[in-house]
Amino acid sequence: MMRKHRGVRLIVVAMLACVLAGTGRASAQDYPSRPIHVFIGFPAGSGADILGRYFTAKLADMSGQSVIVENKPGANANIAVGLVANAKPDGHSVLFVANSNMAGSRFLFKNLPFDTVKDFVPAASFARIAFVLTVAANSPIKNVAELTAYLKSRSKNRYGVTNQMAILSTAYYQQVAGFDATLVQYRTAPEALPDVENGTLDFMIMDGTFAVGPIKAGKIRALAVTTAERIPTLPDVPTMMEAGVPNYEFSPWWGAYLPANTPQAIVAKFGGWLNQVAKTDETKAFLERIASVPMHDDSKAADARLKADIEKWAPIVTAAKIEPQ
Repeated sequence: MMRKHRGVRLIVVAMLACVLAGTGRASAQDYPSRPIHVFIGFPAGSGADILGRYFTAKLADMSGQSVIVENKPGANANIAVGLVANAKPDGHSVLFVANSNMAGSRFLFKNLPFDTVKDFVPAASFARIAFVLTVAANSPIKNVAELTAYLKSRSKNRYGVTNQMAILSTAYYQQVAGFDATLVQYRTAPEALPDVENGTLDFMIMDGTFAVGPIKAGKIRALAVTTAERIPTLPDVPTMMEAGVPNYEFSPWWGAYLPANTPQAIVAKFGGWLNQVAKTDETKAFLERIASVPMHDDSKAADARLKADIEKWAPIVTAAKIEPQ
């Protein structure tokens, strides 16, 4: 008799598993069933917004639904990250964010209300961006060696930051070069630009997506890029390593993240759309104009890349003596 009851229970469990599997397939097949909201932690007109809106426009065509950009600036993008962490895991709330936010926030902020690994699932990576070390266009400083010598000769230097990548990359430069400087926090690169132009800031490492425009317009001067290799957009600008800063590579990449527990089929569907967009010649040309190159990791590869970044940055933060705020 007990053997008979056990057999009945197994049949019921198997039937329930089939029903649940069928529900998962249906939800992925019907996705998206309403407009998709893409959250970006920076304001309209910022480099992040320029990048994000290009991809969301393409995603709208592919998904057959409206894709609405939700600009939620503040707290170094942590407001946007927190909103998606708590969103319904159905694929209709998506975070576009840089690895510097997802890997760096845990080292820079205390008591975050989310975990960037446990509370999210990556859908795909889609772009890698160069940052640029800049000074005022009328500055007498023409290269990184001159800037370093100038900063070391003074006790009161000022530099601007708008995001985690700028904080980490500048801290590493400061650590290697050995100068003192005061960090000035700005909400956005456009807000910081006048202070770079007029010399209020001695230098600033800026998001290349935004910085290329002012550089080409002659408003600020590029001294070096933060990538391992020179970028086609600024071919005459050396890398930081070429300029004499050893082991210097900070090349943020952007990915799409969904709340944890989003069905894997939906994650793969959204990530597949992003990968298709990233692989087009049109996208490559667009990204080149804004100091970027396309990427197309799937969910598994993007997850591995993020976890590797967290391991890489931990000793840098420790060596730079950055205290979480």
